[in-house]
Amino acid sequence: MTFLTIGHRGVMGVEPENTLRSFVRADREGLDVIELDLHLSKDGALVVMHDAEVDRTTDGSGRIRDLTLAELRELDAGQGERIPVFEEVVDAVKAPIQAEIKDAAAARALADVLTERGLTDRVEVISFHDEAVAEMATLLPDVRTGLVASRYGLDVIDRALAAEAGLLALNIRRLTLELVDRAHAAGLRVTAWTVNTPEHLQVAHGMDLDGITTDYPELKNTPRDPA
Repeated sequence: MTFLTIGHRGVMGVEPENTLRSFVRADREGLDVIELDLHLSKDGALVVMHDAEVDRTTDGSGRIRDLTLAELRELDAGQGERIPVFEEVVDAVKAPIQAEIKDAAAARALADVLTERGLTDRVEVISFHDEAVAEMATLLPDVRTGLVASRYGLDVIDRALAAEAGLLALNIRRLTLELVDRAHAAGLRVTAWTVNTPEHLQVAHGMDLDGITTDYPELKNTPRDPA
């Protein structure tokens, strides 16, 4: 299979994360897949933001789930960008999308949008929440899903299989060749995050990973073998 370079929150190393500006640049730079994060607003909108609170990435404060979409739209998400909703990102870019469910409650809302807009082939759904991955697999069996993990052991393979995931998206700092080999043997694809240096990219290739998530678009064009 093709080695995928996945744009982390767009290209957050060079643009404000999880904004249309970041996603459009990731698309223009030729990233294979664009990753984003989803929460539900107070009024049920699929809001694209990593944190549960708006404090770090906007000029506002408070929890997303306590704010309406109209209130969220008033905030500056960096360089004058507004907080987008999932549907806007889908319309703004052509690349495949990897949607990470941060709020497990967003799974059903996302499934509804994917169905209504015919996006089941274009969007892969991932999450740290096993239950969100399992729910998505039940709601939309044809949608590709993945389990994300930061601190994990070999048991993460069984967790992914139990949730009917086809992908493991794992913190590269804890990744071992044994885990990758066992995951592949179990039929799982494996990608690593966050890979931002040529050295980590070489590690990813050496482990025969299926792809990486990166903050920097230029990593896509880094030679596989060092000079």
